[in-house]
Amino acid sequence: MELEPGRQARRRIWPEHGNAIIETQETPTPALQVIPREQHPISRRDISPNALRVLYRLREAGFEACLVGGAVRDLLVAQPPKDFDVATSATPEQVRALFRNCRLIGRRFRLAHVVFGHEIIEVATFRANSDDGSGDRELDNGRLVRDNVYGSIEDDAVRRDFTANALYYAIEDFSIRDYVGGFRDVQARVLRLIGDPERRYREDPVRMLRAVRLAAKLGFDIAPATAAPIPQLAHLLSEAAPARLFEEILKLFLSGHGVASFEGLERHGLLGALLPESAAALASNRSGALRKGVIAGLRSTDERVARDEPVSPAFLFALLLGPANCLALMGLQARGMQLEEAQRRAADQVTLRQLSTVALPRRFSQPMQEIWLLQSRFATRQRKRVFRMLAHPRFRAAFDFLNLRLAASDEHAADVAFWRDAQRQSGDELAATLEASRAVAGEGEPDSAPRKRRRRRRRTGSASAE
Repeated sequence: MELEPGRQARRRIWPEHGNAIIETQETPTPALQVIPREQHPISRRDISPNALRVLYRLREAGFEACLVGGAVRDLLVAQPPKDFDVATSATPEQVRALFRNCRLIGRRFRLAHVVFGHEIIEVATFRANSDDGSGDRELDNGRLVRDNVYGSIEDDAVRRDFTANALYYAIEDFSIRDYVGGFRDVQARVLRLIGDPERRYREDPVRMLRAVRLAAKLGFDIAPATAAPIPQLAHLLSEAAPARLFEEILKLFLSGHGVASFEGLERHGLLGALLPESAAALASNRSGALRKGVIAGLRSTDERVARDEPVSPAFLFALLLGPANCLALMGLQARGMQLEEAQRRAADQVTLRQLSTVALPRRFSQPMQEIWLLQSRFATRQRKRVFRMLAHPRFRAAFDFLNLRLAASDEHAADVAFWRDAQRQSGDELAATLEASRAVAGEGEPDSAPRKRRRRRRRTGSASAE
């Protein structure tokens, strides 16, 4: 096979149905470009002191060690890194020998975590992009399930996912080492996979979500060749671990770029693979009202993250699965089911169906359902029910959800206005307001309505026979 310049062929062997399959893999040939300190903006002042401590100690012990990955990428685009990762020639056991505050984790990817209080510096050994026959690199139908074959820094660079994540900051001369053209891509704000995109997605389907998330976070464009296979391979997400997909959803929508992430999922055909019930509901809603509600909610979430305010995963999933719940509720009511029963049934159906794709823990699914079930109670104006509603532990989340529904329709405007005022009033003021509204409407006091007298059963037995 004739390869493009700058690529080399490697053979990969794995068993399939009892037979050895030999397949040729195109792997980029690393070509080192050194970007000196005066040509990039990264300063040691921007790097965690603990990360610097790890880098210097590894260097002093005679090992190669560089800051790598997202931290280098983020610093180049003037974004504060969330964490700092180190790549080194030292094995995990050698790292542990240097740091008493180190623990080794992982089986699929063996890593060292150097712990400094609440900060963890992740240290990974340079990995090779080939199988040495030791069994430490394992693929299952093209999916990478184990990767602990160690190699050089050049090997490590070409096995990383995106070129922007394959940049190494060298502490000895403060330069950036680039083996795959990542520095150029960061400058051009382009996200590009290293190697053959289809093969890289088959190795790990979650990379498709990662591409969307990083593009949204950084404001990058996904390179055409990197984006092209995604719609055709979206179904592979069904084979990813549901617990991992749950974590990926949190990263997509709770990092301050929820709207851009949602639009990216739509654009690249991933929404239906990740949230199939909601995607179907949005597609069937011709007015676009349901989508407006989701976008409004995600915009509000982004604003809360920007203000460093918490967002509950329960509320996030109530928002994302809200269209599916709405469609299911309408379907059950159309079949003649009463509202209260239909609400419970729809919430259970949507939750169970989503669990087949994404592992939604009960501590989040239960309050998510409560947010939905409370929506019908906002129409009440009875005093006891109003006060009971205000005291409900999910009231605030449910009210915020109701408020977001205004983006789709103004039919709830009166309810939003009433409950907004109710929260501002004292108990006595609210009671007076409710009493006055009933008086104006000419209503009696429903809370004091006479009880029905129960019919007494006649006694039978010896007493009646006497």
